[in-house]
Amino acid sequence: MATIASTCQLLFSHKTTVSRSFERRIASRTHQRCLVTAKVAKQKSSSVATAPASLEIAPDVATQRGVSSPVLLECVLVVYKKNVLDLVDVLADFRDDAADLLLGKKVTVQLVSEELLPGTQEPKMSDVVPISHWYCARDRIEASGCITHKVQIVVDKSFGTVGAVRIGNAHPNEFFLSTFHIVQPDGTSAYFTSDSWLHPTAENCPRIFFRNKVCLPGNTPLGLRNFRARELQDIQGDGTGERKDSDRVYDYDVYNDLGNPDNDIELRRPVLGGGEFAYPRRVRTGRPPTQTDPRSESLPPGIDNMYVPSDETFMREKNSNFVGDTIKAAAHFLVPAIKSVYRRDKSPYFQSFEQIIALYDDGIELGQDVSSTNANEKKKLRNPFTLINQLTDTDKTNNNLLKYPLPQIIQDDCESWMLDYEFGRQTIAGLNPMIIKKLECYPPVSSLDPKIFGPKATALKDEHILDQLNGLTVQEALEANKLFILDYHDAFLPYLNRINAQEGKKTYATRTILFLTDRGVLKPIAIELSLPAATATGQRKNRVFVCSDTPKRDWAWEVAKGHVAVNDCGYHQLISHWLRTHAVMEPFIIAMHRQLSILHPIYLLLIPHFKDTMTINSKARQSLINASGIIEDNFTPGKYSIELSAVVYGSLWRFDQQGLPADLIARGMATPNPKARHGLDLLIEDYPYAVDGLNLWSALKQWVTDYTDIFYKDDASVRDDTELQAWWQEIVNVGHADKKVGWTDLNTKANLIEALTTMIWIPSCHHAAVNFGQYAYAGFPVNRPTISHKLIPDEDTEEYKQLRRNGEKFYLSSFSTKTEATQVMTTIEILSTHSSDEEYLGTRPEHWTSDKRVLDAFERFKAAIAETEAEVMAKNADPELENRRGLVNLPYTLLAVSSSPGITGRGVPNSISI
Repeated sequence: MATIASTCQLLFSHKTTVSRSFERRIASRTHQRCLVTAKVAKQKSSSVATAPASLEIAPDVATQRGVSSPVLLECVLVVYKKNVLDLVDVLADFRDDAADLLLGKKVTVQLVSEELLPGTQEPKMSDVVPISHWYCARDRIEASGCITHKVQIVVDKSFGTVGAVRIGNAHPNEFFLSTFHIVQPDGTSAYFTSDSWLHPTAENCPRIFFRNKVCLPGNTPLGLRNFRARELQDIQGDGTGERKDSDRVYDYDVYNDLGNPDNDIELRRPVLGGGEFAYPRRVRTGRPPTQTDPRSESLPPGIDNMYVPSDETFMREKNSNFVGDTIKAAAHFLVPAIKSVYRRDKSPYFQSFEQIIALYDDGIELGQDVSSTNANEKKKLRNPFTLINQLTDTDKTNNNLLKYPLPQIIQDDCESWMLDYEFGRQTIAGLNPMIIKKLECYPPVSSLDPKIFGPKATALKDEHILDQLNGLTVQEALEANKLFILDYHDAFLPYLNRINAQEGKKTYATRTILFLTDRGVLKPIAIELSLPAATATGQRKNRVFVCSDTPKRDWAWEVAKGHVAVNDCGYHQLISHWLRTHAVMEPFIIAMHRQLSILHPIYLLLIPHFKDTMTINSKARQSLINASGIIEDNFTPGKYSIELSAVVYGSLWRFDQQGLPADLIARGMATPNPKARHGLDLLIEDYPYAVDGLNLWSALKQWVTDYTDIFYKDDASVRDDTELQAWWQEIVNVGHADKKVGWTDLNTKANLIEALTTMIWIPSCHHAAVNFGQYAYAGFPVNRPTISHKLIPDEDTEEYKQLRRNGEKFYLSSFSTKTEATQVMTTIEILSTHSSDEEYLGTRPEHWTSDKRVLDAFERFKAAIAETEAEVMAKNADPELENRRGLVNLPYTLLAVSSSPGITGRGVPNSISI
């Protein structure tokens, strides 16, 4: 037992601020306690402490516990101490061990039966048993940092099935409960849902963890019903007070925390949600208002104190948090460093495409002062160079040299990215393949109010496109489903005067007409660039640029394509990515925790797809979408970026069009056909996003159908599920309170299956399609410029002649500067990175359920997912499918489910984990 005593002494080897004399006194008492503990443990070693779970218990032990027919159950807890996961608070272990050893403040375990005490309505529970030797567990630390504790609890044979466990934490610090299971008398194990931070609990208020066996509310065992209801009440809170890190409360608030008016009145931003601007709700933090603007919520102190419920908080060891830290590190350290470097250059713009390509070889030397700046903040954020070194190809020998990997778009060919056919291919196989629509009429018509935005005039005419239609008339091309449109006119035009009034920002509202050739590939044939009237009585300005089939490059056409790309990049990041995945999902997540018990089958179905999203969103509100954050500084909409997403949400977003089949039909890209493979005919057969997406959608829907069939026998069982109906009503009326259309009643199994499939599709497949290819396509900034600085000059000007004389230089001076380009490259490199602990579609943690029916259905789902990936690879190898690779030879793998860590341009995680 000398090992126990010596191990306990180790806890005082920390270099602390505690006085040496106090430390010596504590160490002496600790040593004595450990010796006593060791002696007692030795005396008991031949009885209960080492008895197998199936061994009969000595009569004296049974009598002490007040049971006549005792059964010994061994509880096994796998935990991570705070000091292992939180590298900042290295003394947490010292404080916890001192409290446990000297003050008798313990971590305790109590079992809860599924049955009630006979003749009463009281729960049947075991004794409360403390964990012994918490402070002497260092010799049991595994390589990952986890520690296994075992607790033996005696219950009567009449105790019944253990349905829950109550765990109390009287220590001063939280710990992470990774797993909990009970070894039963027959040698089998019963697992309980844990994977949670356990903060200090009040003496009579331990946390409850339920067994991994779900049921509808009406089927809840009698012994668990009150605990099920009480747990939901605790999570809902009362909507008052400022939230603390230890809280598990889920509640709603509007987006009023993106600005910082107390720092600068120019950083004030409008409230999104509940007023002028419709918006999904976010989690409530309860922080006080700013001094300058009572409608705005003040920012938390520091840069890592944004509240999210404690169970949403990452484990520090997890690489998903590692990536999240890198985002903040980039925003707070690397971005200022990049600005400092390029501030010394003679020209803010790249001078040639070759200069950009040289970045991937040479990198950026950021200087020797970066790693030592902001010392106070770096106590909370890890060194960004360390983080990026491990995530990327940064030079490991020079921590101040920032290097970028070569993007896939130019790995095979440095010039094909600029081809018209590649421009067209990226509308269906690029980063934003869910915007292109079938052109219903030509010329296209705006839906904007002509009383506000002027007549619905367009400069597009038949003669602009006739010679590109392979002998068809415009009407024939429309009827043959040959014409498509990428239309950003109505989204951007109302904001253009305000956007273009910002310093250094000039852009258009664009429309691009595309023609589907006989080879099945898309070609842009005309681009309209529109500007609103500068005054109420002024005239709108529309200019049309058409493609040329001559060998000589038409730089005016290329710059027009660049302006389309700027619109597309802004819309992609703000709408397709942030709004349609991150923002809209948060109310679903909040409502699930508030209204669906962890015992509910739908909670079990959805929880892997809701994992990490709220934490990622909180980081985005701090560093990406905040006032003067990375998005505002480097995308053309600037300070109006998130406001623009609110307008689109209020006018266009509908939940019933977020599933892939409904989305394709709404855009005219598919027509219903019950006899077709997925019930649809695609207008463009080689549409990689749609083809791969429909395969995944069908696999998801079959899995959801199989799962719901297990628990819901008919439509009435859906309607009678009180938790399910409360959840749906809260989503519609609270979380998405500003949207009154697009919701179906959750009164049938069919409606439930469609809603659940959509909720899984959005954070998995949709998010993967718009996120993990960002570096592959936009890591070469001229392929997808995010910001434009000047308009195309009129043809009779000297500037237009300069465009014709040196088109490449004019192109580069029109779009992202060196600073802007490299800031975006740094950001999207991080966002495109898979962590090593990523959980992909078709995977779940071990012991996630004990229901064999569910496990069998999930195995079928896994097999279906594997088939979809095999089909992706087969199609990418088919030379007849030109849109799968294009001339850039970049295969479409964004919906291939599996991936290795890093930047791979593939992989579909279960949730929005970055």
